[in-house]
Amino acid sequence: MSFWKKRLSSTSLSSRIVIVMLALLLAVQVAGFWAVRAAVERQVRNEITSDLTVAARIWERLLQQNAQRLREASIVLAADYGFRSAVTTGDQDTIASALENSGERIGASITALLDPNLRLVSSSQTGGSDAMVATVLSDIGTILSKDVDGSRVALVNGGVYQFVMIPVRAPLTVGWVLMGFPVSQPLLDDLKRLSGVNITLLSGKNADTHELKLTTLRQQHEAVLRAAQVGAQEVKIDGDSMVARYVAIEAVGGALQVVLMRSIAEVNAPFAKLQWMLGLITLGGVFLFAIGSQQAARWVTQPLKELTLLAQALASGNFDVKVAGKERGDEVGLLANGFDSMRTSIAAQREEILRLAYWDRLTGLPNREKFREALKAAIENNQDSAAPLVVITLNLDRFKHVNDVLGYAFGDELLKAVAERLQQQVSGPGNLVARLAGDEFAILLTQSDAQIALAVTEQITKAFEVPLAFDEQTVDLSASMGLACWPTDATDADLLLSRSEIAMHAAKTQIAGVLFYTPTLDSSSTLTLSLLSDLRHALQNDELRLFLQPKISTATGQVVAAEALIRWRHPQRGLVPPMDFIPFAEQTGFVRQLTIWMFETAAQQWLNLQPTEGDLRIAINLSTRDLMDLDFPQRLATIMQSTGVSPSAFCLEITESAIMDDPQRAEATLYKLSEQGFKLSIDDFGTGFSSLAYLKRLPVNELKIDKSFVMAMDKDESDAKIVRSTIDLAHNLGLTVVAEGVENEALLNKLRELNCDEAQGYFIAKPMPFDEFVEWRTRWNASI
Repeated sequence: MSFWKKRLSSTSLSSRIVIVMLALLLAVQVAGFWAVRAAVERQVRNEITSDLTVAARIWERLLQQNAQRLREASIVLAADYGFRSAVTTGDQDTIASALENSGERIGASITALLDPNLRLVSSSQTGGSDAMVATVLSDIGTILSKDVDGSRVALVNGGVYQFVMIPVRAPLTVGWVLMGFPVSQPLLDDLKRLSGVNITLLSGKNADTHELKLTTLRQQHEAVLRAAQVGAQEVKIDGDSMVARYVAIEAVGGALQVVLMRSIAEVNAPFAKLQWMLGLITLGGVFLFAIGSQQAARWVTQPLKELTLLAQALASGNFDVKVAGKERGDEVGLLANGFDSMRTSIAAQREEILRLAYWDRLTGLPNREKFREALKAAIENNQDSAAPLVVITLNLDRFKHVNDVLGYAFGDELLKAVAERLQQQVSGPGNLVARLAGDEFAILLTQSDAQIALAVTEQITKAFEVPLAFDEQTVDLSASMGLACWPTDATDADLLLSRSEIAMHAAKTQIAGVLFYTPTLDSSSTLTLSLLSDLRHALQNDELRLFLQPKISTATGQVVAAEALIRWRHPQRGLVPPMDFIPFAEQTGFVRQLTIWMFETAAQQWLNLQPTEGDLRIAINLSTRDLMDLDFPQRLATIMQSTGVSPSAFCLEITESAIMDDPQRAEATLYKLSEQGFKLSIDDFGTGFSSLAYLKRLPVNELKIDKSFVMAMDKDESDAKIVRSTIDLAHNLGLTVVAEGVENEALLNKLRELNCDEAQGYFIAKPMPFDEFVEWRTRWNASI
């Protein structure tokens, strides 16, 4: 079956339509053929039964006709005066002559005269001397004397005869005339001619000693004898099957049986011709149906082929093709119109996607991807001339504070104004202004060296000295800028942009305003480049390890959750501290791959980490890069689906700084994650200035108090008050609270008094490999 499925799947639609239609037609024809055949077989059997019944009646009728003819001849002889006188006087010669003459006249082989006591007086068969024949004839006379109008079949000297008997009266009965007509071959031939049935006459003292007397069959008489002995209903004669019926006849002098046989082939012959005719009609119908199906299939599939070519054209990006078949009023026409609607819709969506993929919706400027492609093209164009170019990245100072104080709507208007001012300051062919993310912008200066780029940054700084006014609100802005030159600082686009951003972040940290990239800003460029390669190698060669730091319920002391942490065991450097590679991974964007690795590993081990009662929740930290990735929620959903773990088994910890780089995009990502079922936690709560602002906006479930407040809580009353108020605030908002930095038992007891939900810290346990976590948890829970 699978072979035929593969064969059908590899054929064209038109061929499959023809094959299916022909298969259905053949199935119907075969079913009809078998139904006709079964009906023919039943009809043949019925006709044979009817023919045999008719033949049996014809046999009886022939015997009756012979008996009537004998009776009439016997009456003539018995009524003859001379014969009656001879009988009365006992004149044997006259009697014998009369009997012989009468028998020859009517064809009677046996003629006899019996006295009134039914003793044989004279017979043409014996001359009156054979005692056995005399006995048989006397017995026949005795039987027929009781039924003068009847006849009787008897075996005489091995022959089969039909007898009638008439009284001779003068006027009293002076004797009986007995006449026997031979049952001969012509009688059987007449029966076959009238009914078409073969007849065989068997005689003998009993059924086991039957002898064949007469038959219309030409040969294989032994088969009839064998069939008669067992009463077989079907006899094989000369390769032809015949249905047999047995008719027993009361005979004097032995058993007598008539075997009527009808040939099945003869009766079936007319029907066989009909079946052949039906077969020829079926073949002709299949041929015509195949041609018609092929034409109909082409009528359906030809437009589909044209639509397939159209789909291929659409796939290649050609949306100007014409859709054929729209004018048809059938389903194919509807499909063609649907394709045309899809073509125009895809074209419009493609334009929109390209716009969204390469252009910032808020400011109308090119986005990071568009800027990156433009930078690549500029580098390629400058390869021959070796003309330098410069990338400037710019980040607004205090923009987050503007958002928190004046709101996101005001911040959006501010970004539009900044984009407009930057475009006014940057002109010239090939130069480009783009918005990379949040409040970060980039400027591409082609055909420019460091001096020209520095002059541009000074113009931008002066432009920002003019306050921006919106709705009677005046805002002073400044910006930190980093510059990287090609080919001095980097030879490819990605590295050049990355080093420009490194210089910008350094300028922001050092409050320097503008900085050119130098290798010293990059914490040793050679080491950093090798670190990125080593990180990729570590991910591919199983050098990363997942550690877990437990969280306990302050109410029960039981382990209820664990924070997942990543560790790197380098083959040469040994155990690399997280602070040596996590910030770099965040800076280069490689942290997104590390986050996915942590989720995959934790999800795969989640089931093994579960206690016998309850569930263990795993917390994983998210970076800014994760929140800026619009595909991040879908990637997590795929991992959850492939491992069969529910999103509710994970808690995602996010910091204020991760959100504030692009609040709108981060907020959209967090809402998607929350809708999927992930629990969200605000990490390091209390260290930012706007924690309460985004706490109100985001779909968070948990607050994690920063360890800087918890660790000194037993010594500094101010810290204790901050922790107490944070716990009360979170509970009033329906949130749970986790305190990190629990370094001693006194802190744990204090948190329990303040109704903090969960605690985490070195007093409970340091981070440990996940394969040691289960054994540690068993010991800890047992000690409670």
